Amino acid sequence: MELKHIDLANLSVSTANMRGVKKVPDLTNILPSVRARGVLVPLIVRANGSPDTYEIVAGKRRYYAALAVAEEGENIARLDPDEVTRWETFTRLIREGRSPEDIALTFGLAEVQVKRTLALGNLLPRIRNLYRHEQIDAVTVRHLTLASKAQQRDWLALVDDPEQRAPVGQQLKAWLFGGTSILCDTALFDLADYKGEIVSDLFGDERYFANIETFWTAQEAAIAARVEAYREAGWGEVVVLERGDYFHSWEHERRSKKQGGKVIIGVGHRGDVTFHEGYITAKEARKLERGEAVEKPIRPEVSAPIQNYVDLHRHAAVRADLASRPSLALRLMVAHVIAGLPLWNVRIETQRAASDAIAESVENSASEAVFDEKRRAVLALLGFDPETPTVTGGYDGERGVAGLFVRLIALPDPAVMDILAIVMGETLEAGSALIELLGPVLGTDMAKVWHSDDALLDLIRDREVLQHVLADVAGESVSQANEAATGKVKRTIIRDCLNGENGRAKVGNWVPKWMAFPPAAYTGRGGVATVSRAAKVAELAGSTEPEPLRRAA
Repeated sequence: MELKHIDLANLSVSTANMRGVKKVPDLTNILPSVRARGVLVPLIVRANGSPDTYEIVAGKRRYYAALAVAEEGENIARLDPDEVTRWETFTRLIREGRSPEDIALTFGLAEVQVKRTLALGNLLPRIRNLYRHEQIDAVTVRHLTLASKAQQRDWLALVDDPEQRAPVGQQLKAWLFGGTSILCDTALFDLADYKGEIVSDLFGDERYFANIETFWTAQEAAIAARVEAYREAGWGEVVVLERGDYFHSWEHERRSKKQGGKVIIGVGHRGDVTFHEGYITAKEARKLERGEAVEKPIRPEVSAPIQNYVDLHRHAAVRADLASRPSLALRLMVAHVIAGLPLWNVRIETQRAASDAIAESVENSASEAVFDEKRRAVLALLGFDPETPTVTGGYDGERGVAGLFVRLIALPDPAVMDILAIVMGETLEAGSALIELLGPVLGTDMAKVWHSDDALLDLIRDREVLQHVLADVAGESVSQANEAATGKVKRTIIRDCLNGENGRAKVGNWVPKWMAFPPAAYTGRGGVATVSRAAKVAELAGSTEPEPLRRAA
């Protein structure tokens, strides 16, 4: 038996193949694997009369899967040259019942690429033509697909205005989403009934809402009223999208109210509200075409304003009680930091090193070993995977922060404090003024936990600084005697002194002045960040006492 690479064009299915010749095999469960990794198990073939052609005895499904993948590659070459033409093609396929995933497989594209192209359907025709003729770039178009039709018309007005410059690229993104000013024209409610402040520009041509939160309270109430009006008018379902989510026309098809069409309401960040009447999703349309029933939406018992009323009152009552239960509040805070919630943004100190040598030095230090040991104890206490790299962000329970909070309630105060200490250590910023404040408060002695290594000595290249370090380690007499020596010689002397080698007395517990608590400099040139930070918190450091902190904990 011989292993050989054969072109697909030189293969055919043998009549001796157990799966037959005429019937095309089902590739459902094999095609994704072949597409991702190719044909892993060789086909069994035999010569069929010519030196270059062979017939397949075993491996018919793998052969057809390889053919399908090859055809997908050819389809890439048949893609339309510009994205707008591709949008027209993809839109036609969607209307014929093809899904974005099907289109992606057909043309050998990622599904996200297909969806980005289909998003061009959100644009006004004129903007699509500008893009087709390369008068605007792809970045600008991507941002415009997220804009409402009103915003697109405003942008086109700027394009047509010779005295103004329409924003493009990232400037367009800021123009669409970055501003906090909301025009009064976007209001669905009567401005005469508005209780908040309204401001005007110098010419009085445009008016804005001064308080954004007050505006949204009134606007959401008006949207809720519109929803009720639609329902009373006989619309079976009214969907209000999340603020900032956009209605994609290519994902929906038109249906009348009698045919089960629904109303979809889009709400933009700049206060604009759009109403899309008479639509169903493409999936629902396919079900109806197949004669399958589409589940009718169940009208919720309470409306959105009622739910908002209930939520806010219950929130106020709970946090008022929480204010008198600091022990529970502490556990809740720890759960928030570990599991995370939208209102909490806590990042882990990554200890990013400037080189592999620095990273290795820190990882192998005694301090890291001590912290890692305590972290593993906390991981075990919480029931986390022992190989989880950090406690912070390490909780993956199905019940989220609530499940972690329940677990913390069952733990005694000392255990919760141990967890808090690790979480705080993981999120303590390296190179911050807090380090300069905490070191003296905790009584941190670098000489007990740090020992000099080549990673540091090799980084000291400044001649003057190296001379001072030599004097600090070996003494002034040795330093003066070797003042003219090369940096390599000086570093060798320093290593010999620190290790007690080559006849030199061992110097123990040496710590560079920059690393000690409090830190100091070797020269008067400045540029030592630890010294600068320590100077900023010097007054605070003198007023801190470790014992009260321990008692408070």
